[in-house]
Amino acid sequence: MKSMKIVNFILLVTLIAMSFSCESEESKQQRLLRAEERRLEQLKREEKEREQKQIFEQYKENSLQTGATPYAMCYGINRYCDTYGCSEIEVRTPSSSDVLVTIKSGGEVVRHAYIKANSSFKFELPNGTYQPFFYYGKGWNPEKVMKSNSGCKIKGGFLTDEVFGKDDPQYLHNSILSYELILQKNGNFSTRPSNANEAL
Repeated sequence: MKSMKIVNFILLVTLIAMSFSCESEESKQQRLLRAEERRLEQLKREEKEREQKQIFEQYKENSLQTGATPYAMCYGINRYCDTYGCSEIEVRTPSSSDVLVTIKSGGEVVRHAYIKANSSFKFELPNGTYQPFFYYGKGWNPEKVMKSNSGCKIKGGFLTDEVFGKDDPQYLHNSILSYELILQKNGNFSTRPSNANEAL
């Protein structure tokens, strides 16, 4: 009788062990799957960080020449005013930041230019109403996608210290409008805040 109890006990323990073994195998598979997913996510994050670091190192000192038109594929190049009645917009940049200037008329960009720090550039325009936008920053990355505008992908942007500013629309008639952009102590520029969607 005692022997029978021992056999029954061993059989019960075996059945329990088999049950636990089966559940443990399923749990183990799920655990391994979750661990593999976490590992792959970590690898993706590390790869993205490496790519971002490589891009930063490649372009952190990059700058364009004053007057360059990096968005010419979308907005065209700057034209001289060859009509009767012309005005100018002159922009002088701060010593601490390059600036990409866009000038809009009727909500459309009609002129744009890159201006290096501590430099100036003049836009020639037919008389009319124009609104200037100012995109400040350091380290020009020509591959940075800024916006897709009417089927045209706008590429090129700063890596660090990005700030967008603007002025109100201005009516020009045989006149020169000058901007001297100054970085204030609180870190903001003297123009009103803007953003990429509005400025580009």
